[in-house]
This record gives sequence, structure tokens and C-alpha cells, in this order.
Amino acid sequence: MTSKTISVSEDAYELLKKMKLTGETFTGTIRRLAKRRRLTDCAGLWSDVPDKEMDAYRKSVGELRQRASVSLE
Repeated sequence: MTSKTISVSEDAYELLKKMKLTGETFTGTIRRLAKRRRLTDCAGLWSDVPDKEMDAYRKSVGELRQRASVSLE
């Protein structure tokens, strides 16, 4: 495989480094981040989660939103 050298600013490099997963190459990170996804690609991703678990998740998210709203006031 051929390769290209690119220049990025120091802050962009640090951001990319933080987004890099354990064992992932920078090439892999760039490929993962550059993928464009459609909203429909996400449809059904949580369909196997039981209703009781989803209800608990929704409740937790609601509580976090409420606390965040209060802290921003």
C-alpha cells in the first residue's frame, strides 16, 4: 500500500490522537471518523434492548438533562 504524508496543526494532531482507539492506527482512526453515515443507518440498532431497560435508560437521560438544565441556570 502506498502512503502520503500530510501536515496538520499541533492541536489537530492532539485531537486526532485523543480520538484514536487502543490498537488503532492513525489511518484507521481517520477512516473511522471520515465515514459519512445516514440517519437510516442507525435505525433499529437498539431494537434488541428490552423495554424495561430502555425505560430505565430514558429515565436516566431525563434526570441528567434536568440536572444539566439546573446547573446552567
